[in-house]
Amino acid sequence: MAKEHQYEVAVTWTGNLGSGTSGYRAYSRNHEMNAKGKYAPISGSSDVAFRGDSARYNPEEMLVASLSSCHMLWYLHLCAAAGIIVTAYSDSTVGTMVEDKGGAGRFSKVTLRPRVTISDGTRIEEARALHARAHSMCFIAASVNFPVAHEPVVET
Repeated sequence: MAKEHQYEVAVTWTGNLGSGTSGYRAYSRNHEMNAKGKYAPISGSSDVAFRGDSARYNPEEMLVASLSSCHMLWYLHLCAAAGIIVTAYSDSTVGTMVEDKGGAGRFSKVTLRPRVTISDGTRIEEARALHARAHSMCFIAASVNFPVAHEPVVET
């Protein structure tokens, strides 16, 4: 029997500049995202290309970050279970979104580029191979309809 998990997030628009959505340029795209028990809200907006605030996270960045974070957490778990000691992990993930003429769009791909440092140089190939397993275990990657590639670098 499958377990079911629910995630509740509150999103509140904070961009009413005085006249609501009376016109396309009359309102800000700013909003706050909160989840019960979290230390601080996430400040969100739309991408600058869609009149957003560049200092705030946009939904596209958060989707890309979710894929990266999910992959990393599974990878660290799999390494720990295999006895591979990871001492550092960073990722510079890139997502590509295609916008249609009418303004709608979709992601066409995301590429994760994790850079991992492990303590035992004899296990580099094994550590590199665990990225494929982490990908297959990631809930977020299994939920999207575009390819998620990974180009890992593993070093000691």
